[in-house]
Amino acid sequence: NDTGAGKHWSDNEVRALINIWSDEKIQQMLEGATRNKEIFEEIARRLMKRGIDRDWKQCRTKYKNLKYEYRALQKENEHLGNPRRKMRFYDEVDCILRRQPLGPSSWGCESSSLLSGTKNFNDEIK
Repeated sequence: NDTGAGKHWSDNEVRALINIWSDEKIQQMLEGATRNKEIFEEIARRLMKRGIDRDWKQCRTKYKNLKYEYRALQKENEHLGNPRRKMRFYDEVDCILRRQPLGPSSWGCESSSLLSGTKNFNDEIK
């Protein structure tokens, strides 16, 4: 019985997670929340609507890992003075964590490649 707990996230799954994470309502709920199981259950439900089967723990772990890797890179690049390494989805995570305004149909950042090749999911947020 495979729960998928260790199942690798595809790029499309990560893009969908980041897209949901970028939702202003989700960001506000995550801000300062210590007990956030319900928030990640909501994220998992939204992923399920897109055909992505991940439980709340998987969503929370991926979210934390993306944030951790981003912050570690920020620190490393600050220390070295010039960016040597980049992570996958760096620009998208950077946009969210720097709280750039995200438009209803675009990311509002220079890198709008996030949704290229995928349908626009912002409509379900309204």
